[in-house]
Amino acid sequence: MNKVDLVDLIAERTGLTKKEAEAALNALIDGTIEALEAGKSVKVSGFGSFNVRERQERRGVNPKTQEPIVIPASRAVVFKSSKVLKDTVQ
Repeated sequence: MNKVDLVDLIAERTGLTKKEAEAALNALIDGTIEALEAGKSVKVSGFGSFNVRERQERRGVNPKTQEPIVIPASRAVVFKSSKVLKDTVQ
């Protein structure tokens, strides 16, 4: 399912126009991104939570040259599904 499919689904289930449904989906996505950028978590009951995890600097190996390299510290978005979602998918 892609964004167009989600917009169609939202419009169908809510009675909104496709333009309004796309605006609602974009607002959800933008709000989620802004919260994650600020280091906050986003929790949706019955679905799951998005969090930002800090990754420390670590050593790795360049697969082409086999030379050791330093992989810089970074931040990554992680998703943890809720029990309800896990049970539904099972």
